[in-house]
Amino acid sequence: MMVEGSAFTRNDVFQMAIRVAFVSAVTYFSIKWLVNQIDPTSKSRKKAEERAREQLRKAGLGGKHSVELDKLTDHEMIIASQLVVPDEINVNWKDIAGLDHLIQELRETVILPIQKRELFADSRLTQPPKGVLLHGPPGCGKTLIAKATAKEANMSFINLDVSLLTDKWYGETQKLAAAVFSLAVKLQPCIVFIDEIESFLRTRTQHDHEATAMMKTQFMSLWDGLITDNTCTVIIMGATNRPQDLDKAIQRRMPATFHVPMPNEMQRERILQLILKSEPVSDDIDYRRLASATEGFSGSDLHELCRQAAVYRVREFAREECARENDEVKTNRTTNSESDEEFVDAVRPITMEDLRLSLNKLKESKIQCGSLAPNMRIELD
Repeated sequence: MMVEGSAFTRNDVFQMAIRVAFVSAVTYFSIKWLVNQIDPTSKSRKKAEERAREQLRKAGLGGKHSVELDKLTDHEMIIASQLVVPDEINVNWKDIAGLDHLIQELRETVILPIQKRELFADSRLTQPPKGVLLHGPPGCGKTLIAKATAKEANMSFINLDVSLLTDKWYGETQKLAAAVFSLAVKLQPCIVFIDEIESFLRTRTQHDHEATAMMKTQFMSLWDGLITDNTCTVIIMGATNRPQDLDKAIQRRMPATFHVPMPNEMQRERILQLILKSEPVSDDIDYRRLASATEGFSGSDLHELCRQAAVYRVREFAREECARENDEVKTNRTTNSESDEEFVDAVRPITMEDLRLSLNKLKESKIQCGSLAPNMRIELD
């Protein structure tokens, strides 16, 4: 005999189910919020995802490929934050001076087989290389060459930040490494550029951390998949100033190797002319003499030389203006709304003296850092 009121009614069961569902939902979202607050990378991941969506939309508007955002994994979205579409690359071959032979070789070896695939479709030997290595001293234009190659070939450009591949959760690093290649295949033709590649794919030793060793192994195995697929137009391009530190297996996967040397005197003259081409300069500048005095300078050193010379004239103008304001009494003619044209006209052009002062300052800095021999004569007589 059942006691009346001991059994649950249908209404009681329904109310209990609602309470359990409500408590479960509150617990789930509370734990999720707490984990997101504890995770230090949550904000950076959200920013990376927003940038990735913006860049992928631009890539889909190019007409070559249509990238469906909903079909990309979370790991691919993280890698896509490093994507640069060809229209946003503001570097071309005209911005690189003194490397005509290297540019011509890159055009014939890398760009031509991509742009004229129908001419090389019946031969496996004439396919574009899957790996390109640019090596040479720092500051000689390796990154500029990589960007100009992507611009010239009209290829998507992933400027891979190696720190993105590291994650505190076990197994996430391998998934991110796989996402690099899966995303590049979806965006092909595509260049994956790794600057300072020796810091990521250096020679493997028994002292390597387990996670680092697994990441290198998976990266190379996925790279082999690209090499065996002749229809895939994905190029892994690396830049380094220490090619001897690269793993031998990586060097095998990068058969197209280009040396970017320090510029000689003729190349330095052309680089200086290119840098100062759009700047107001005086007629007394002797580019040949300046190139002869900058032995041992890289392209970035020459750019810094010209930048400091340009700053000298602005400093001089600012000091004259300050002295004039202190000495003269303000009149009704003085206004605070001077046009940019008046400012440009008031600032004198860059002179040979500015370049000489900048050269001496840069020389002292390089000697102090040990990148230039103290007995090397680079002064302008």
